[in-house]
Amino acid sequence: MTLGLINANPVVHAKKERIPRSEDPHAHTDDSLNVLSEESISVDDKLGRILITFTPTVPHCSMVTVIGLCLRVKLKHYFPPHFKVDIKVSQGSHANEESVNKQLNDKERIAAALENPNLRQLVDECLYSNEL
Repeated sequence: MTLGLINANPVVHAKKERIPRSEDPHAHTDDSLNVLSEESISVDDKLGRILITFTPTVPHCSMVTVIGLCLRVKLKHYFPPHFKVDIKVSQGSHANEESVNKQLNDKERIAAALENPNLRQLVDECLYSNEL
């Protein structure tokens, strides 16, 4: 068994910056996708409730729970903790609508998801990345 260095003189390359593509094959704006609209957001200050209804772009969207989790984390930063947040997909907009709505509003599932380092990193990248 070797106790010394495997590669005593490694070649270290500079980190390359990711260059954003100027020609996005799916050049859509947030508005054109109609995922979220002002009409789909309801805030009741007296009752301390927020209801967000969003529409995935396709009925079999695999990112629907991540989108909902991102919305929840973002709202958590802007509203006091006593506000109850309900997040749902629009009726008939997703193949697993009932299951998704249950996941998006289950406190234990949300806590477990945010404890998962990979999922938390994905949420943070979605919310705070300058590349999006």
